Amino acid sequence: MCKGLATLPATCLKSAKDIKHKISFLLQKPEAQTADQKPVKEKTAAAAAAAAAKRAPAAAEVGKWKESFSHMMSSETGRIVFTSFLKSEFSEENMDFWVACEDYKKIAPSKLATRAKQICQQYVDVDAPNEVNLDAATREETKQNVESACPSCFDEAQKMIYTLMEKDSYRRFLNSKLIQDLCQTQTTNSQEKKEKKNCDCAENRQVLTGGA
Repeated sequence: MCKGLATLPATCLKSAKDIKHKISFLLQKPEAQTADQKPVKEKTAAAAAAAAAKRAPAAAEVGKWKESFSHMMSSETGRIVFTSFLKSEFSEENMDFWVACEDYKKIAPSKLATRAKQICQQYVDVDAPNEVNLDAATREETKQNVESACPSCFDEAQKMIYTLMEKDSYRRFLNSKLIQDLCQTQTTNSQEKKEKKNCDCAENRQVLTGGA
């Protein structure tokens, strides 16, 4: 090991390696969860940070997630990490509904009616399996829109859930252990690359000067 890496705190190096190992294991063998099992917040946060590390988001990208909710939602990796945080709060149905609405807008016109009813039954109806938090007026308006399904029939409900995530869950996400661990991992990876580059440069200089 080069001298530069040796000076890094062992805990920082171990943290980055542990995160990469965890995501590799989770992707190879996902564990089914029974209805009475509650996700452990610490494990969920570690898995989410590991997922982002596996996809190697740049430090600049992670920084953008912290700058605005829209930046994070426009990033596939950002949505994955945020969804993991929502799972730790038992509110992942909000992201699931938002994604379902986005996908709904892209399907063939002939399939709109059937899919609209499925989304309504899954997320909008009172006591739906994954009911989202809509006010009574928006809920009723959305159900009426579904009767004459069109690409925009979920727009108002989708906007409401987007705002709910932005004003509520996203603020807690910014202060969560999940994002802190992810930022630490990115910093450690950057330090490792910098130190390795410095070591390589030093070795090259030694070769050029005849090992002196």
